[in-house]
Amino acid sequence: MIILQRRKSRTFAVLLFVVTLTTLFFSYTYHDPSLYFFKFPLWLSNNAFSKRLCGCSECLADKDDDWFSERFNQSISPIMSEKNSLLSEETYRWWLQLQSEQNPANFSTVVETLFKLIPNMEWFMDSGPLRCRTCAVVGNSGNLKGSNYGTRIDSNDFIIRMNEAPTLGFENDVGERTTHHLMYPESARHLEHNASLILIPFKTLDLQWIISAFTTGTIKQTYMPVLTRITANKDKVIIYNPTFLKYVYDNWLENHGRYPSTGFLAIMFAIHICDQVSVFGFGADKEGNWHHYWERNYYGGAFRHTGVHDGDFEYNVTMLLAEKHKIKMFKGR
Repeated sequence: MIILQRRKSRTFAVLLFVVTLTTLFFSYTYHDPSLYFFKFPLWLSNNAFSKRLCGCSECLADKDDDWFSERFNQSISPIMSEKNSLLSEETYRWWLQLQSEQNPANFSTVVETLFKLIPNMEWFMDSGPLRCRTCAVVGNSGNLKGSNYGTRIDSNDFIIRMNEAPTLGFENDVGERTTHHLMYPESARHLEHNASLILIPFKTLDLQWIISAFTTGTIKQTYMPVLTRITANKDKVIIYNPTFLKYVYDNWLENHGRYPSTGFLAIMFAIHICDQVSVFGFGADKEGNWHHYWERNYYGGAFRHTGVHDGDFEYNVTMLLAEKHKIKMFKGR
């Protein structure tokens, strides 16, 4: 009996010690120990989960670099919708002079007609700690030839191409999948039904052209002959936002050239809708030649000297993004 009482006393003492120690710990950690078990999940949610910008191991939008943070503005959407289509007077004047459009149609009227034809959506608004969107921006450089990047490119969630960019016969080097294809009327090509056509409008006539290309086919020429009709999925047409275009020109290119190239606009598009970006097919080949991977045009680098695009400045910014681990650059051969 005495032994049993001693065991009970010892057990009670141990329990009292554990309770006292736990209470002291909670009191040291929080002024109100009773809230500890409620605060712990809240802390875990706020700090270890919800503060993450994406679900990838690394997120390019992490603003841990002053140079990047000064330029990156995620509040400006790269995609135009009817909601954000109103251009400031400064942006509108800048945009009109890009290709010296004379007597343009009423912008608001054209936009209203446009969004009766194509989806009026705010695309890619799903960023957050649960999303990990990987994107490949595939340029047209000859350095892709013999690169064997095809499988790596096709493994991404989004594959973004631009202008002519053929894949048939070049699958080993450039891949075969395309989810988004950037173009303007003068560089337009037909697309597969599952690819999104992203129109870069440099003038009001470009918006009128996309309407015409899916309806009447009456627009045959801008400053050069263009496709009167285009084969593509009308429900996947997306319009590059002129406000975003000016933001890229001001913030990232510091007003170099007259306006950004399609390639640089594609990279900026990816940086603002993706969590990890890989860039292929930009720059010269290993012999220093600027040409497309599907041809041997040794005058392909002439655009760098026209004054329309500052190709060298754009390339330097692209390489700086790679050095700062905001994008992964694959230089090919």
